[in-house]
Amino acid sequence: MTQAKVAEAQVLDALRAVMDPDLHRDIVSLGFIRNMKIEGGVVSFDVNLTTPACPVKDRLRDQSRQVVLAIPGVTDARVNMTAEVRRPPAPNTSALQNVRNIVAVGSGKGGVGKSTVAANIATSLARSGARVGLLDADIYGPTIPMMMRSANPAAPRADNVIEPGEAHGVKLMSMGYMTPGDQPLIWRGPMAHKALQQSLLGVNWGELDYLIVDLPPGTGDVHLTLVQSVPVTGGVIVSTPQDVGLQISMKTLRMFQQTKVPILGIVENMSYYVCPHCGGRDDIFGHGGAEEAAKALDVPFLGSIPLDPAIRRAADEGTPVVIAEPDSLSGKAMFDVTGSLARQVSMRAFRNLSLSIVEE
Repeated sequence: MTQAKVAEAQVLDALRAVMDPDLHRDIVSLGFIRNMKIEGGVVSFDVNLTTPACPVKDRLRDQSRQVVLAIPGVTDARVNMTAEVRRPPAPNTSALQNVRNIVAVGSGKGGVGKSTVAANIATSLARSGARVGLLDADIYGPTIPMMMRSANPAAPRADNVIEPGEAHGVKLMSMGYMTPGDQPLIWRGPMAHKALQQSLLGVNWGELDYLIVDLPPGTGDVHLTLVQSVPVTGGVIVSTPQDVGLQISMKTLRMFQQTKVPILGIVENMSYYVCPHCGGRDDIFGHGGAEEAAKALDVPFLGSIPLDPAIRRAADEGTPVVIAEPDSLSGKAMFDVTGSLARQVSMRAFRNLSLSIVEE
């Protein structure tokens, strides 16, 4: 019996049944299918996603393979998952043209684990295969050099361009590299403004899919300098569950809104504690406050991160918990938060692209 000949049009029609759950369109109309080859009954193709950190990557791969295998004459379907981070449409600016997405991580007050979350998000994205930079914008209290210890810290070159440091696949910049140890920066606002601009625009970042910016607590000069200097893809709010932390963090959220920075989501840190001895759970600072606030404000909730000694150990060692203890409760939670954030960035890029096409 002669084997039925498989046509590319048949394969594409079958793949239209596979829907992206976030963009609510099929992977063919989204342009995800690349490099299709048909050799006898063997069909191979790439599914090019919007981020390597896509949390539904495995599901899309399996669904794509299943629908193609159901075509008469197909004996094997070889699906290669790739990714290309999209750049959201942004105002015309020459600043950081090689950086596709700038994500600001903020909180209303100190001590909520904002820098820890930012470092783990950056490292998780890099582990997924993305090109990532991490800017410590806390001019007066930099912590990233301690949390992300690098054998090659950031340093100025002869041409006054700063070469970023690197650790765990992430490019790094922090004023902590320029003032090591316990030496304070006793500067007024204009000096902090100039320092941030140099840290942001004077660094050889190269090609980046994501630049994560760890903001200082509050809503001051540094925040305004950032949003006035570069197009920020969106902001992430880190808060603890308790009412005091939430109320102050909402000031940062309102600051993002007033400066036209989209809210990518809220993270609840120190959400709960699990006893390593008995396995009992204790909501030390309350639980669910950030998720309830996200629902009330109609913004995404990116996930909860437990109060876990593994996070403290990893930070003290200069290695984020997603590297030091990836299978720990907190390590898995950080990966989940990163996937949720990457999803929101991709959704915003496609939503804005669709709007710009309609307007044209």
